[in-house]
Amino acid sequence: MSAVDRRTFLTTVGRCGLGVCAFGRAFALAGPHEGEDAQFTHRVDFQEQIGDGRIMCGVCPRHCVLGDGETGLCRSRTNVGGVHYARGYGRPCIIRDDPIEKIPLSHFMPGAETMTIATGGCNLRCLYCQNWEQSQHRPNELEHYDLSPADAVAAAQRKGLKIIAFNYTEPIAFLEYAIDIAAAAKKAGLRVVAATGGYVEPEPLLALARYLDAITVGLKGFTEDFYGTVCEATLDPVLRTIDTIRHKTDCWLELVNLIVPTYNDDLKTIRLMAGWIRRTVGVEMPLHFSRFVPMYRLTNLPRTSVTTLEAARQTALSVGLKYAYTANIALHDGTNTYCPKCHASLIQRLGFKILSNRITNGQCPHCHTRIPGVWS
Repeated sequence: MSAVDRRTFLTTVGRCGLGVCAFGRAFALAGPHEGEDAQFTHRVDFQEQIGDGRIMCGVCPRHCVLGDGETGLCRSRTNVGGVHYARGYGRPCIIRDDPIEKIPLSHFMPGAETMTIATGGCNLRCLYCQNWEQSQHRPNELEHYDLSPADAVAAAQRKGLKIIAFNYTEPIAFLEYAIDIAAAAKKAGLRVVAATGGYVEPEPLLALARYLDAITVGLKGFTEDFYGTVCEATLDPVLRTIDTIRHKTDCWLELVNLIVPTYNDDLKTIRLMAGWIRRTVGVEMPLHFSRFVPMYRLTNLPRTSVTTLEAARQTALSVGLKYAYTANIALHDGTNTYCPKCHASLIQRLGFKILSNRITNGQCPHCHTRIPGVWS
């Protein structure tokens, strides 16, 4: 993609519904509330009828019980006459061309470009949500594109993109759509990756993960108090998700922890979190510490300081994790990949851009230590 094409693409599709998608054709653009009846086309697979026309959703640990006409907390599943429907199916509000590093993934095909898809909705209520304009609205409240799973795959192929990604909003909120896109992509020989908050039941998680090549889980904090106060959720299901991905799937896994000043920046808690990661998923698990930017309902706080991110990274390394990164800081050593044995610089990054990649056949070229990841 040329520089001119990239500028045009990001201008027209950088946010939902701002223009014509630059994926080789003009996808149909619908405004908020358009096609209200047309949105109820795909049934939710994970649900239980509990009598009197009520439905209990089985996708995430909230288990929302919905009467006729009611929508779950994720804003994306509705009981219509006793049938559980997915609102966002085929109605993405975001279609973007992004670097894989934005997921973030640092050990999975560095420098690759993805076709990234998202719909409205989320089953978390993070006070600092960076994409709240999309995640905290129902799919039908947003301008969106009409995009079937087959069309998504065809669009990626026309652009020469070999990876489809689910990011910006929570893929669990559009699980049914994500599964069908991922299945079609795998059949076409594409790879599929996702970024998730991990607040999901094991069965739906595994149904999606069977088609995924890599997953980044946002481990947003490491106390129940943080999850309850900031995300209106609980910690244990997220820890279970991480353990399930690591031990019951073939997906490459990375973790990201966004550090919010005064909320989850305590180094003792970060040390406990890193220790749990080491014991549960191993010392080779890449862990990213991401910078908070004042947004949504936490605009009163400052950005996370570089010093705080550096201290968090050093804490994780001191516990024994081999690959700890700082994120959202351009031109910083913490964004680079180093050999854990000889400490040679292997991948140098500037923000999301790869400046150099010296990993050879999955190894450090100097001491031949194996560097875990998917490199080609």
